[in-house]
Amino acid sequence: MRITDLLKKDSISLNASPKDKAEAIDMLVDLQVKGGCISDKEEYKRGIIAREEHGSTAVGEGIAIPHAKNKGVKAPSLAAMTVPGGVDYEALDDEPSNLLFMIAAPDGGGDVHLDVLAKLMTILMDEDFRADLLSAKDKDQFLKIIDDMENAKYPDEASGSSQEKSEGKSESTSESKSDNGAIRVLAVTACPTGIAHTYMAAEALEKAGKKLGVSIKVETNGSGGAKNVLTKKEISECDGIIVAADKTVEMERFNGKRVIKTKVSDGIKIPEELINRIESGDVPVYHGTGAKTEEAADNESFGRKLYKHLMNGVSNMLPFTVAGGIFIAIAFLIDTIAGAPQDASFGSHIAAAAFFKKMGDFTFAFMIPILAGFIARSIADRPGFLVGLVGGYLATTGSTFANVAGDIPSGFLGGLLAGFAGGFLMLAVEKLCDKMPKALNGIKPVLIYPLVGLGLISVVMCAVNPFMGMINAGLSDFLEDMGSTSKILLGAVLGAMMSIDMGGPFNKAAYVFGTAAIASGNYDIMAAVMVGGMVPPIAIALSTTFFKSRWTEDERKSGLVNYIMGLSFITEGAIPYAASDPIRVIPSCAVGAAVAGALSMAFGCTLMAPHGGIFVFAVVGNWAMYLLSLAIGSAVGMLLLTLLKKKKS
Repeated sequence: MRITDLLKKDSISLNASPKDKAEAIDMLVDLQVKGGCISDKEEYKRGIIAREEHGSTAVGEGIAIPHAKNKGVKAPSLAAMTVPGGVDYEALDDEPSNLLFMIAAPDGGGDVHLDVLAKLMTILMDEDFRADLLSAKDKDQFLKIIDDMENAKYPDEASGSSQEKSEGKSESTSESKSDNGAIRVLAVTACPTGIAHTYMAAEALEKAGKKLGVSIKVETNGSGGAKNVLTKKEISECDGIIVAADKTVEMERFNGKRVIKTKVSDGIKIPEELINRIESGDVPVYHGTGAKTEEAADNESFGRKLYKHLMNGVSNMLPFTVAGGIFIAIAFLIDTIAGAPQDASFGSHIAAAAFFKKMGDFTFAFMIPILAGFIARSIADRPGFLVGLVGGYLATTGSTFANVAGDIPSGFLGGLLAGFAGGFLMLAVEKLCDKMPKALNGIKPVLIYPLVGLGLISVVMCAVNPFMGMINAGLSDFLEDMGSTSKILLGAVLGAMMSIDMGGPFNKAAYVFGTAAIASGNYDIMAAVMVGGMVPPIAIALSTTFFKSRWTEDERKSGLVNYIMGLSFITEGAIPYAASDPIRVIPSCAVGAAVAGALSMAFGCTLMAPHGGIFVFAVVGNWAMYLLSLAIGSAVGMLLLTLLKKKKS
């Protein structure tokens, strides 16, 4: 199906000026309705918004392609809008979008929206084509520009070539060969959603190959499946393969060939460099060892592999952090409105508050085990999940040995250790079990792997947690000794400790020291402790708001919730960010928290409640200076994060 078959004049708006993303969506939905293919406007719009919640459909280069496939659509259709001034559509490159297409596909109507989207992404990679569309004087010219581009890019569609329609590729892509008939360079592109960047990378590589005079064929692993699939003959005869992918692709077929394994964004940004590397021959040979160990055998650096494992845990943990934190904040709010005492039971006095507090606490209890479990699963597949999950649970509760002196939870740092240790331990166990008789293969995943893995991670964590207990005892003694020296220095140390490990021995030692000080009538210590614990989430929230280029799209969206968690003294809101980039996030937050704690002491602020954040500010002594301390510490943390973190590609 051609793009111009789906795009009607009534569904085009030139030189529009929406003020924001929401208004742009409304305008595009209205254009779709004018086209006559929408049976239920609200249902269709809900589908568009639901897709945006999974990640913005603005792909950069000024392009946004919102799309939905649902029962509110009668027939496939397109709407288009040009926005000369641009609109903030939350693009990954943080640039405004000025060329917007909206796709509507009927529920049960096949993958027509994906086919059209693939075509759009392919032709929109042409900068001159985009410029022509933006300068179109009327709708007829706009349609003609698209029609001319389709005729040039897909010449066989006019004569009904079904193969070209299904593959969404021009003849030059599949037939571009060297003098001896072999395609010199092959490529595979794939992004997590399998939509926009998959085709952007494919088109960029094809254009670079044409410019360099190098024959190239690109396989796209999109949402509608693999298209333009590489054949065995092409693989055997090519000079090398570029795999520009951010998700797993079939690699075993490339065994013995020179392979570059890189990010899909590199396929878009540096296609010529990738092709030149293949042509130079300075590329390692891929040695596949089976699907199970594909990731370990490819050409990615060890650090990037660790990062992928880590992010697998963080992404699965994030919903627990957000939902649990909001429930606890609601509990504080209910008790505040009801005028409940701001004591050690604050957040649980009113029945409704107690419900939200318990549910939030229960959700938080899963947070570290989920982090560790999915890190281990990413490393060792399904056998690693149990090992990481149990290791993470032990990190939050202490070891399995009873009456171990000083045995305390090791917090999220212990959970990180449990995830990686569990995953790599299970890889070793699986390798050892490969030597067992084949007759035992059936019981390995249900008996041998779980038993051996559980035993090993129990031993590891029973060694880690008591060690953390010893650290905690030493820290408590250290804080007791400091209490008689400089209060400002003590405030800085307490603030920093609250943000170093978020639930581990440093955090626990500072918090226990603060609550013990309340009992003895020293309320300034607890004030420094709480302000230090409030800084990390707020600093991160500020950074994701004002310095968006340092964070991924998901991190920016979740960052807004950290305002609530930070103000509620829920330091755990910072854990996903600290876990994904501990080298930069933890020091930045610790310095900001230290500044806030020191200022709180210097201003003589006091606090008689052990928790509650902004909801217990009624019992804060010198509250104005306390707010100032929080603001300055958070700003310091935000600025350090901005300096240390690199821009996202």
